Amino acid sequence: MQSINTKRQEMIHLAMNKGFTNKETVKCSKELDSLLDLHMKVKTTTPLYSSSSIG
Repeated sequence: MQSINTKRQEMIHLAMNKGFTNKETVKCSKELDSLLDLHMKVKTTTPLYSSSSIG
């Protein structure tokens, strides 16, 4: 989760200093999207509990 927050801050910094359509900002935005996609994939495929712990 920290890497998502770090990437988000980096993107905001780039956007404010270089503009929203700057190549670096767009690249950073795509990297953030990838991190968010991965986070959601892990979150939705990881069980909340192990079936072996159900008695």
